[in-house]
Amino acid sequence: MGHRLSKIYTRTGDAGTTGLGDGKRVSKNSLRIHSLGEVDELNAVIGLLLTEELPDEVRALLTDVQNDLFDLGGEVCIPGMSMISTKQVDMLETALDQFNEPLPPLKDFILPGGTRAAALAHLARTVCRRAERMLVGLALEEAVNDAPRQYLNRLSDLLFVLGRALNRAGGRGDVLWQKGKNA
Repeated sequence: MGHRLSKIYTRTGDAGTTGLGDGKRVSKNSLRIHSLGEVDELNAVIGLLLTEELPDEVRALLTDVQNDLFDLGGEVCIPGMSMISTKQVDMLETALDQFNEPLPPLKDFILPGGTRAAALAHLARTVCRRAERMLVGLALEEAVNDAPRQYLNRLSDLLFVLGRALNRAGGRGDVLWQKGKNA
């Protein structure tokens, strides 16, 4: 890393703009900054999930994901930069297959919940979907590489599967939706 931050406040954003990684200043309300913020929030929620007791293979996977999300944020922060590739997308697909294989097929929708770790995985999934939607919106206005959007799409699927797997690791099953339960 080139320069370390020794002073956190700069006052350069006081007028409502912020600097991108290429030095360009943009509105803090731009789609690019919103996208970056959603990816940052997703990384923070995964960090919260990592405070739970987790199987070692889940912990290692989520730590790798956090590093990828930092790269993805870097790619969003520097227009034209490419840091996420099909290699990372393929890694998520492999993990999806690995964690989904032992799970029983779904016959009904499930509710986000069960164990605390599973609920946090579902929370991360919803934040991931929001980040993906924001990146899709950005791509309608500016050039954005395909791999980051694909990565977020696979990651949300993986977080869903991890929610199911974490319920089982915690001695719980799926929390099934009951159609018309309160009708």
